[in-house]
Amino acid sequence: MKKIIAVLLAAALVVSLGACGSAEAAGSPLVYGSGDYDSINPIMNEHCEIKHLLFDSLVKRDGGGNLAPSLATDWVYDEETMTYTFFLAEGVKWHDGEAFTARDVKFTIEAIMDPDNGSENYPNYEEVTQINVISDYEIAFVLSEPNYAFLDYMTMSILPEHLLQGEDMWESDYFKAPIGTGPYKLESWDVGQAITMVKNEDYFAGAANIDTIIFKIVTDDSAKALQMKNGELDLAQVTPKDAQALENEEGLTIYDMATADYRGILYNFGNEYWQNNADLIPAINYAIDRQAIVDAVLLGEGFTAYSPIQLNKYNYEGVEHYDYDPDKAAEILESAGCEKDGEGYWCRNGERIGFTINATPGDQVRIDMAQIAAQQLRQIGLDVKANVPADGIDWGGQECCIIGWGSPFDADDHTYKVFGTGKGANYSGYSNADVNKYLTAARQTGDEQARAEYYKQFQIALAENPAYTFFCYIDGLFAADNAIQGIDPDVVLGHHGVGIFWNVTQWTME
Repeated sequence: MKKIIAVLLAAALVVSLGACGSAEAAGSPLVYGSGDYDSINPIMNEHCEIKHLLFDSLVKRDGGGNLAPSLATDWVYDEETMTYTFFLAEGVKWHDGEAFTARDVKFTIEAIMDPDNGSENYPNYEEVTQINVISDYEIAFVLSEPNYAFLDYMTMSILPEHLLQGEDMWESDYFKAPIGTGPYKLESWDVGQAITMVKNEDYFAGAANIDTIIFKIVTDDSAKALQMKNGELDLAQVTPKDAQALENEEGLTIYDMATADYRGILYNFGNEYWQNNADLIPAINYAIDRQAIVDAVLLGEGFTAYSPIQLNKYNYEGVEHYDYDPDKAAEILESAGCEKDGEGYWCRNGERIGFTINATPGDQVRIDMAQIAAQQLRQIGLDVKANVPADGIDWGGQECCIIGWGSPFDADDHTYKVFGTGKGANYSGYSNADVNKYLTAARQTGDEQARAEYYKQFQIALAENPAYTFFCYIDGLFAADNAIQGIDPDVVLGHHGVGIFWNVTQWTME
């Protein structure tokens, strides 16, 4: 899982001024192969890697996954009053030169909590009843109920009140030209082409070594691999197939990094089809050969999944794994009153059981997973198709799609807001009273043994009434020019493989 496949350095490093990825020229930029952005808004949804360059948070994660000071130099928790108090760094400046203060923190969290803004992150702060600005550099959060994941959620990016007060938190022009306190500041944004950032010379934690980082927009995975090979990119997350193809390229290193990032099928329970057929999802689970997906799509760079917190310390190994068992799938279908028609397809009430699995355009791993899953389900007699919608995923209108989440840190993250009824990232519309009960109980206690029991019961309830069909956890595979020094190969990455830039200020280009 945590290995680096070293590749021979080029015998001579040739400067090519025509290639934007030529790392050897003095002061040349680091060019990263990025997905596209229509705005950069880190508090309303998740924006992958770029937020780590432009913004800061009160606390941050170090390479070992531990919480460390950032905009907050220290903090205390009063258990009796359920109050978190943060003491903030002084002298921090926004990229426009204005001073960062506690009012920016209050503004940011209140914007997330405002139901009119519709942030998927609001469940992280739903116990907050008061945010008290004690001084410019001291702020307190008073909770109505305990939330022992709260400190984790202070890793949220902080935005400037003076630029966003009174603005629409989705449509403001600010999100096309964001200003943060982070180690890099936006220099230019060529929409659909590239986002260029230059280092913040006045960064409060010390200026970065690399002068310029360009997020070059490359939405197709195959194109990323080709541009890495041609020297147009210095760094990119690549598919397992492309990682194998690039591992013998001169001057490149393939980083194979552990993640808590899983893939599976999300079912849209707002769709009438699943309102009528949700009881058949266990049969679908047994019909999926997960190891075949790991072998064929990930080329072994991952492992089979059965739980959304499988890499978390609260994982419960004894939960139902839904190991591949087509006979068991047939038993469930028969017990639900389904019968096969003359062509071998299962039918219910005279209609074939079938649906379409959508996959995100440009994400070849998800596309391949959708196609193989559809093929496997057809083999047992379900009329299933794979589709890549040209306009992207229609969350409300689809039947199902390939989903991915990850919980590398506190188990509350990407569970409470993903599986809790009506929560901000519950895009499936899933609702399970037992799941709600155990997730709420787990976030309200700091007792390790009690939390373990609650998360055990959560996993059992989720498996008995599945929201997803889990496939696998995937390794984070990155191709990098050998000129980049300082990448941490041991950091555990999160959803979408996010986290590689955690120590970017320490990187160099040699």
